[in-house]
Amino acid sequence: MKRRALLAAPALLAPALASAQDAWPNRPVTMLVPWAPGGSNDIVARLLAPGFEARTGQPFLIDNKPGGGGSVGMGQAMRARPDGNLLFVSSASNHVFYPLISGDLGYDVREAFHGMAMWVDVPNVVAVHPSVPATNVAELIAHIRTLPGGMSFGSSGVGSSNHLAGELFRLRTGLDMTHVPYRGGGPVLADLIGGTIKLGFMNLPTVIPPAEAGRVRIIAVCTGQRVSLRPNLPTVAEGGVPDYAVRSWTGLFAPKNTPDAIVQKMSQISKEALDTPQMRTRLADLGSEPIWMDAATTDRFVREEYDRWTPVVRAAAVKIE
Repeated sequence: MKRRALLAAPALLAPALASAQDAWPNRPVTMLVPWAPGGSNDIVARLLAPGFEARTGQPFLIDNKPGGGGSVGMGQAMRARPDGNLLFVSSASNHVFYPLISGDLGYDVREAFHGMAMWVDVPNVVAVHPSVPATNVAELIAHIRTLPGGMSFGSSGVGSSNHLAGELFRLRTGLDMTHVPYRGGGPVLADLIGGTIKLGFMNLPTVIPPAEAGRVRIIAVCTGQRVSLRPNLPTVAEGGVPDYAVRSWTGLFAPKNTPDAIVQKMSQISKEALDTPQMRTRLADLGSEPIWMDAATTDRFVREEYDRWTPVVRAAAVKIE
């Protein structure tokens, strides 16, 4: 009897498990952001959360876990139970650049997470304190050359897309520049506004509000072409820096072995939340563009990102010191 009961258990559990997955979410969902509040990933997650809540009837809570170029929060998300109750808001910075630069996280990001949906494309920019006597890239380069010891630049963390953008700028121009890592875009912005640092490589959504208020000045975008949402901003390459382009993105991921029913449901919910006129307008105001991809396409996109950036990081010889 005991043996028959054990053999029957999987068959009895399967309908219950399927029912639980179909009912997901039946409790508040945490979206872990591996950066400090105020950065672009945090902003996008907080914009989308109300739409997710409206479509599921459950709260979507933001949990910021900054540190280690996003690797602290990413490690916590990777170890979470694969039940859909903790999801991971990730970006090119921590999902691709930091693992490539650090050399070994102890796990392969591509295997540790399921892509749920790609959310937005996030351009990087070069921004300065208003006291810096430069309104374009050429003037900025000329100014830095006059400074004994060069200039420090802030980024959202070691191995972030902002860090890589600054290092490539240094390498392509031959300038004397020192990296100052922060724990997210918000802290970089605070010190840039305060004048503690005079130069920052940051995500466009983070910088737009203070730039419009005259508290910082955007010099250029780091993308290969001008951004359609802000066509007045020239590229770094247009300013005379050859072979220069860095871009970032934000997407949603789940720990490995999360049931496919949950992955697919969250993928569709993301599409619906992004594909509203209000959200598109809000994201455009922030300088981000919706680029929804389904789960399988998101996984494929991440692998292509690794293939694209591995030779670039090696050529740039960027290391974690």
